[in-house]
Amino acid sequence: MKIVFVSDAIYPYFKGGKEKRLYELSTRLAALGHEVHIYTMHWWSDPETVRLEDGVRLHALCPRYDLYHGDRRSIFEGIAFGLVCFKLMTTSFDIIDVDHMPFFPMLSTWLVCKLRGKKLYGTWHEALSTQEWIKYMGRGGYIAAAIEALSIRLPYAITASSSHTQHLLSARHHRTKHIAVVTPGIDITMIRDVAPAMTTCDILYVGRLVKDKRVDLLVRAMALVVQQQPNVTCIIVGKGAELPNIERLIHQLNLDNNVAILPPLPTAIEIYALMKRAKVFVLPSIREGFGIAALEALACGTPVVTTDSPANASKDLVVAGKTGTVVALKDNEIATAILNWIGTDTPRAAIADSVSSFDWQLLAHKQVSIYSKLS
Repeated sequence: MKIVFVSDAIYPYFKGGKEKRLYELSTRLAALGHEVHIYTMHWWSDPETVRLEDGVRLHALCPRYDLYHGDRRSIFEGIAFGLVCFKLMTTSFDIIDVDHMPFFPMLSTWLVCKLRGKKLYGTWHEALSTQEWIKYMGRGGYIAAAIEALSIRLPYAITASSSHTQHLLSARHHRTKHIAVVTPGIDITMIRDVAPAMTTCDILYVGRLVKDKRVDLLVRAMALVVQQQPNVTCIIVGKGAELPNIERLIHQLNLDNNVAILPPLPTAIEIYALMKRAKVFVLPSIREGFGIAALEALACGTPVVTTDSPANASKDLVVAGKTGTVVALKDNEIATAILNWIGTDTPRAAIADSVSSFDWQLLAHKQVSIYSKLS
């Protein structure tokens, strides 16, 4: 099949969970013999608008615009990228699959498919309620919620990136027809061969530094942890709008000797090595469409502490007491869970085995079967 994906951001130029998922699936679909294209913004430095990377052909539909305006998604970027997706009118494809965020590309690509008599496929990572949109955007959240509700109606078929998202599509938006689940995954063979990093690390966080990730709670929990374990170390890997606030909080709580912040690491192997060194991985996020960082930590045999927030799908990956702990969104509960795991002889092999079904190769075959069945 000739498979076209549409996504405004791509890995490794933007290292988010959904971008990593698209990279891993698209490269494996290409390795299976399919012709795979991704239409995106111009992320690479070279001037050419088309390039081949890891068997996948990348197309720049427009210049790269900033994805975020402050700590919120840029409305300008979403509209601009949505408009240039009309260029797909002249693109040939058997399957076209559009990332649901930032919605506007879904609208324009639906019209392209309608005019050409093609079926539109969509990939959904989360489904917000009107109240969540209002909390995120203020009164503009009503408009965003309406656009999301419309977008969910447009694709012929939807791939949800988690069972949690599939449930929300049904419960909140009453979309139940032609929905399948293909989660993010892991390269089990590669992870198995990675050696632990030499860096000292007891507690680890890897991800964007934005408000929804609530990394501030991890820092506050660390202040409680060091009262009992003064030499405990925590490494936070990531960047984002909250970086200055987190740095300030670390200093205010006198944690400069316990908590270090590193920029995003260049390769996945370096991340996995650090995960294997850590005694516990903490993801205090209130909203995760899936939680690929948590999955990767589990694959490294590292227990995960995360929150019971209703919009946090990563909690579904954790088997309480065996592979991690799900706690309330409170610094003292996070601290208690951290102290428990760093004082436990962790069964790393058993934790890693618990997520063996998430191998990328298996998921790529599943994605193909969905396209073949519904096309």
